[in-house]
Amino acid sequence: MPRDRLVAWLDDYLKVRDLPDKSLNGLQVEGRDEVARVAVAVDGTLAAIEAAVESGADFLIVHHGLFWGEPLAVTGAHRRRLKALLDAGLSLYAAHAPLDAHEEIGNSRRLAVALGLGDLRPFATQRGVTWGVKGAFAAPVGVQELADSVQRITGEVCLVHAGGPVLLERVGIVSGAGADFIVEAAREGLDGFISGEPSHAHFSEPFENGVTTIWAGHYETETFGVRALAVKLEDEFGLPWQFLHLPTGL
Repeated sequence: MPRDRLVAWLDDYLKVRDLPDKSLNGLQVEGRDEVARVAVAVDGTLAAIEAAVESGADFLIVHHGLFWGEPLAVTGAHRRRLKALLDAGLSLYAAHAPLDAHEEIGNSRRLAVALGLGDLRPFATQRGVTWGVKGAFAAPVGVQELADSVQRITGEVCLVHAGGPVLLERVGIVSGAGADFIVEAAREGLDGFISGEPSHAHFSEPFENGVTTIWAGHYETETFGVRALAVKLEDEFGLPWQFLHLPTGL
């Protein structure tokens, strides 16, 4: 399909112009005019670009792109990434806040659905972006059982800060770097909170605020959006796709 038609559809579906974000969301690097195959990845690293080229993709969609609101000299690693994209004719499309906040395929929402969390509602709004969801289980779930489920779904060995109840019913989820929202989870009466990476500055908050917190990795909690978006593109346009799994362990 024409690249520009795909970009227009993505811009509209993801509402990339509607959300404030440091990321330059949308088409960051223009490649071939026609798109026959898509690759998706969490990070726009050189390894992801090379893997996308190897897969035969014409269009690479990432959560973390190459441009974050400040001009960058085209030198060093940044030059190598751009050169690899341009030499291959590979387009790069980034969606940061739009993939976190999306009401259908957002990272936190897809993890919540996979865990069986119901009655999902927006949670963790900051600077005009709603980063997560909150919901409730049909019956209380033990901390270990929930951590095991998160680990099975994400593939990440979870870190548990059991500062609250051992049986969890009302839980909030913010993928990636969500430690800022532990206090908000407590204010909203949530028993548990799931996010990606812990923070030294927020270490005591699960214990002081009575919110059992499960950390499942920044990378692994943010694989959901790009994969769900790829499935959507296949359904809408019949585009074959490949998820490039390049975990960071963080």
